[in-house]
Amino acid sequence: MAGKAPFCVFFFLLLSTSAAAIRTARSVEAVARRAALENGLGQTPQMGWNSWNHFHCKINEEIIREIADAMVDTGLAKLGYQYINIDDCWAAYDRDSQGNLASNTSTFPSGIAALADYVHGKGLKLGIYGDAGLRTCSKLMPGSLGYEDQDAKTFASWGVDYLKYDNCNNHGMSPQPRYNAMSNALLNSGRNIFFSLCEWGVDDPATWAGGIGNSWRTTGDIKDTWASMTTIADKNDKWASYAGPGGWNDPDMLEVGNGGMTTEEYRSHFSIWALVKAPLLIGCDIRSMSNETKEVLSNQNVIAVNQDELGVQGHKVQQDGDQEVWAGPLSGGRVAMILWNRGSTEASITAAWSSIGLNASTVADAHDLWTDEVIASVQGELKETVDSHACKMYVVTPK
Repeated sequence: MAGKAPFCVFFFLLLSTSAAAIRTARSVEAVARRAALENGLGQTPQMGWNSWNHFHCKINEEIIREIADAMVDTGLAKLGYQYINIDDCWAAYDRDSQGNLASNTSTFPSGIAALADYVHGKGLKLGIYGDAGLRTCSKLMPGSLGYEDQDAKTFASWGVDYLKYDNCNNHGMSPQPRYNAMSNALLNSGRNIFFSLCEWGVDDPATWAGGIGNSWRTTGDIKDTWASMTTIADKNDKWASYAGPGGWNDPDMLEVGNGGMTTEEYRSHFSIWALVKAPLLIGCDIRSMSNETKEVLSNQNVIAVNQDELGVQGHKVQQDGDQEVWAGPLSGGRVAMILWNRGSTEASITAAWSSIGLNASTVADAHDLWTDEVIASVQGELKETVDSHACKMYVVTPK
C-alpha cells in the first residue's frame, strides 16, 4: 500500500547490525508517519479502560462513574490511563423520533453528556461504542451504517473523546468504505475524537487503515486464557511494520486481573503488549483489583516502553521452539527486549545483540523492568533462565 513501504524498509534496517543503519531507519520512519490520520491524536498508543472484557452488557452509569473514581484513586490515571470506554449495550434499542442515538434510560438515565461531564471532571476522557453495520454485535443497539454524520455529531455534542467502531451485521459489505465514512464524519464533527477500528483483522486493516483511524484491530476477540493471548500476539506480530505515531495495531484489550491466567502469565501479556505498542486498555474491574494486578498494570518502566516517543512496534526477532526473543528500538539509541518462555518448564534463553539491532561488539547495560535491577556491561548477548510461561523484560542501553 502507498505510504507503508517506508516502514517495511525500516524493519529490514532494524535487523542490521550497524548503528548507522538504525539512524537511517529513524529518518525513514519519520517520513512514514505522514500517512497517519490527521486528527493529532494517538501519537502514542492509547491507555485507559474498557467495559467489555469484565462486564460485557452488564453496565450502567454508576459503574462507569465508579470506574472513573477508581482510575484516579488508585493512581492509574497519573500513569497515563486516561480513557474510560463504554462498550456495547449502552444505547436504547431504537433511535429517537429525530433518528438520533439515545442512551438506555434504565441503565444510563442521566444520559451520555452528563456522564462525559463527570468523567471530564476527573481529568479523564470518555469513550463510547458504535458499529459499522445495521446493528451492534449484541443486536441490542442500532448501528451507524447510513447515519455516520448524524451519529458523529451526536457523539461530539455529548463530549465523547473516543469511538470504538465494531463490524457486526454489515451484510457482507466491504469494510473500507464503511470505516472511511465514519472517519470523515468524525473529522467533520467539530470535536477531535480518537477513532478505534474494530474490524477484527478480517480484511487486513493494517494495510489500509493508517489514514482512516488511530488504531485498528488486527485479530479476533481476546479471551482470558494463555492460549488466546499467545495466539493473538503471534497474529498481531506480522503487521508490526504498519504501526507508528497516529496509528497503532490493536491485538485487543488487556485481560490482566480477570482471573483466567497466572500472575506470571499476566506479566508476559502486559510486557508483550507494551513492547508491540498495543493499546493498553485495562479490561478488569479496577474497583476491586488485587495488589498483584495493580502491580502489573502500574509498572512505570514497562509503560514507558509502550509510550516511548520513537513509536516503533517491537516484534519477534528470535525463536527456538517455545523460547523467544522480542525486541524493538527506543528513543536515545536504546532497545527494549523480552526473553519469553512459552514452554511448560524453566528454560535458558540467549538474546544475541545482532538480533536486536546492535553490533556484537557493543557493551551495554540491561535494565530489568520487573525487578528494577541492572546487569552492567554486557557484550554480544544476554543469557538468562526464565520460568515457564514467564518473561524477562529489559531496556538495553549501549555505553
